[in-house]
Amino acid sequence: MKNYLPSSLLSVCLLCLALYPPGAPADEPGKITALKVCADPFMLPFSNRKEQGFENKIAELFADKMGVKVQYEFFPQRMGFIRNTLRAESESGLGYKCDLVVNVPEHFELAATTEPYYTTSYALIFAKNRGMDSVTSPEMLGELVKEGLKIKFGLADRGPAQFWAARHGLIGSMVPYQGQPGDIRVNTGERLIRDLISGKIDATIAWGPTAGYFAKNAEGGENITVLPLRNDPESPLLKFEYSMAMAVRYGEKEWKDKINQLIVENQEELNTILADFGVPLLPLKKSEKHDDD
Repeated sequence: MKNYLPSSLLSVCLLCLALYPPGAPADEPGKITALKVCADPFMLPFSNRKEQGFENKIAELFADKMGVKVQYEFFPQRMGFIRNTLRAESESGLGYKCDLVVNVPEHFELAATTEPYYTTSYALIFAKNRGMDSVTSPEMLGELVKEGLKIKFGLADRGPAQFWAARHGLIGSMVPYQGQPGDIRVNTGERLIRDLISGKIDATIAWGPTAGYFAKNAEGGENITVLPLRNDPESPLLKFEYSMAMAVRYGEKEWKDKINQLIVENQEELNTILADFGVPLLPLKKSEKHDDD
């Protein structure tokens, strides 16, 4: 005996396929009417509600190329970010709250990633005129401390910085910082760099885009030195270089292809935006392609 869909259900399925073709953001029948971006409301240099971050500028660039406006869904980039933004259904019940995350690691597991569009790294940051001016490579700081230099080394409790500090004999100089404070408005990287400038600490390690941005824009930033950290081939724990991509939902291949096309066609402008924000750029690294759809 053959099984057939009830005619009413079949009609609904056909209508959905017509309105929301596979591979397109599901709440944009026919054509995209807005570039809906998932972003953090308090995380410069990446994004904020005032749309002052480089993610905001990249979203504006892509929206302009697409001939649409940018629409944001803001949520703190911490546990639950993807669940409450990219994967969250819109309040209208049609489609999702947002369709694009502008900045994620290349092999981000919670969504389908595009081709990477920049490579950067964590960075060692230290104050000038505090006995460290001879340091031209990060490893030299540990040697100075072994020779008797007394410093206060600010370290967040998340990320690879603690492994690097232990490797170079700096744990005894550590001043601990909470990597993810309860206040969603507090950016630990920014706090570390501002405390460095003010003299509360003498050196720290921070994510390169944060380090470069505040060194360039914070009052007193000209008095700090930023040195990118490179991967240690002998230790997987000492990985500091990352290629960054964009993210869409799994299964939306046509939408991902569209974003990849925008990245390729506008790579030079993307580089300019990143450089304007002080992001330390390394040669772009692309891993082997993988099928995540």
